[in-house]
Amino acid sequence: MKLSTTDRARITSCSRGIQHAWHFYYALVLMIKAVCGSIGVACFTP
Repeated sequence: MKLSTTDRARITSCSRGIQHAWHFYYALVLMIKAVCGSIGVACFTP
């Protein structure tokens, strides 16, 4: 089964979208951890 150029471009585009989604997810988790961590430190610091 041979893929046409447009099919290959579509597959590449989809995989790029998945990669961007994972990058966004990990960046969001890291940001939430940083914000919650600083709030936790501020709460426990006299």
